[in-house]
Amino acid sequence: MIKTRPSGMSGFTLVWVGQLVSLLGSAMTGFALTIWAYERTEKATVLALAGFFFVTPMLIFSPIAGALVDRSNRKLMMMLSDLAAGVVTLGFLGLYLSGNLEIWHLYVGLSIEGIFQGFQWPAYSAAITTMLPKEQYGRANGMMSLAESGSGIFAPMLAGALLGVVGLAGILLIDVITFVFAIGALLVVDVPQPKRTLEGQRSQGSLLSEAMYGLHYILARPSLLGLQIVFLLGNFVTGIPYAVVAAMILASSGSNELVLGVANSAGAIGGVVGGLVMSAWGGPKRRVNGVLFGWGLGSLLGPVMMGLGRSLPFWAAASFCHAFFIPIINASNQAIWQSKVAPDLQGRVFSIRRLIAWFVNPLSMLIAGPLADQVLEPAMQSQTPLARIFGGLVGTGPGSGMALMFIAGGALAVLVSIGGYLTPAVRNAETLLPDHDQLALAEAEQASAKPEAAMPAD
Repeated sequence: MIKTRPSGMSGFTLVWVGQLVSLLGSAMTGFALTIWAYERTEKATVLALAGFFFVTPMLIFSPIAGALVDRSNRKLMMMLSDLAAGVVTLGFLGLYLSGNLEIWHLYVGLSIEGIFQGFQWPAYSAAITTMLPKEQYGRANGMMSLAESGSGIFAPMLAGALLGVVGLAGILLIDVITFVFAIGALLVVDVPQPKRTLEGQRSQGSLLSEAMYGLHYILARPSLLGLQIVFLLGNFVTGIPYAVVAAMILASSGSNELVLGVANSAGAIGGVVGGLVMSAWGGPKRRVNGVLFGWGLGSLLGPVMMGLGRSLPFWAAASFCHAFFIPIINASNQAIWQSKVAPDLQGRVFSIRRLIAWFVNPLSMLIAGPLADQVLEPAMQSQTPLARIFGGLVGTGPGSGMALMFIAGGALAVLVSIGGYLTPAVRNAETLLPDHDQLALAEAEQASAKPEAAMPAD
């Protein structure tokens, strides 16, 4: 008797469970390494640079990665990405046990993880398209956001509690083990390869030309480009303060690890609730509302409130609200792109899509640390004009300069959301662009209706 591999929603759910377990281990490692790095340096710049060294290689290699995803087996690409992350964590463990782990080792390891993450995200996104019907895209993307957020509910508190029992080495070992679950889930499921479309066939060429095809595709569609510009600007203005969120909370709370853990967990709970809502709801009928309204309200209740708050209740509430809207924003946007872009093009197009939305993130991370350590923190702890103007809002003690960064970044993100609504190409993106299945059907009907070429006369 031939046994079939799990497919469809059952197969996707199995992959989702594997990712949930793996992401829990990764979140614990991220929290533990953050505490380790801050205790050694007490510098916000160190934490911001960690994000920089992860994101920058990912963005640099993402166009090539997207082209390779479209050329290769998507399931294999996902497995290689998980395997690379596990090997890097194993390397951290070996260096720590030998007493040789240094800050720069984190940067090297995160750079390697970033490169392979460039393969993982477009491969996972495209896999959803081939495994599920488009009516389930919103729910599936909500589940993926739920896995990302859900892994963080207990990770900060678990890591904080386990640091005193098994230490950093124990947490790193747990993380390595969890990668086995993610790879094992992928081994047993069926991830169909996409059918070749006419546009996919026309786009074939050298690896470099295929890598650049995604850029040409998006530039030719102002609605898709406009959506990504919303993310580009929003990510930039909120990425600056969130690069130093851990440093702000630790500085404002006297390096209280429990306060940081509770605030992070509140954010994780918000993300889980948002993911559950999106998984059950599927998003608004006009998905662009999920993107633009989510950006606006989420920025107001998230970073703005984070900056105005001076104690754990405010930080926890702001973390919850900010994270609640992330699954709604991302899943709504993802569903739009998955509906509009043919599956055999999604690796290339989605990698460029992420590049557009994220290429300013390294810049925001580079700005965040020096802006906090050298400009705003000193300015807000003395009788400067800036302190006299904003001291009533954020105080004048440690962390107040970084709090001001949150207020400014959140306010600018609200303006980005309003700008999206005022731009017709963005506001009407779903009606201006046809779905890829409708376009394929129209092309097939046109091809079948085309008369055969006349035979030449004798």
